[in-house]
Amino acid sequence: MQLPAEAVSATVLIEVVRISALPAKRGVAYPGRTVAYWAGSEAADALTLIENLPGSEQHRCGFSPGWSVRAYEDSLGLTLFEAAFCFRCHEVRMHGTAVPPALATQFFDADAPPAQALLALFRAAAP
Repeated sequence: MQLPAEAVSATVLIEVVRISALPAKRGVAYPGRTVAYWAGSEAADALTLIENLPGSEQHRCGFSPGWSVRAYEDSLGLTLFEAAFCFRCHEVRMHGTAVPPALATQFFDADAPPAQALLALFRAAAP
């Protein structure tokens, strides 16, 4: 999976969100409860897992994401990017100041080891 390279290098904090609903419109934050903050090596490891998600074909489920990550730079101001993951339809939708349109919608193999490791991290964050 491709993440915006400049945003990855600028990320110092990741907020993990357990999504509770779809946003009212594209480009705004997914509503939900923040379940964890990852910084340092935790953030770097999570970004590496995300970048190593192998591509996949689109599956149809209507996009019902359960988790998102929001990446922040050191000012903790604007979100560099938010990536919402649907492990049923294998789709990731991203938005944010650092996301070019070509990266906004991607598909990943939800059964691949990096995806299962990422899902395990998400689940451990919200027992």
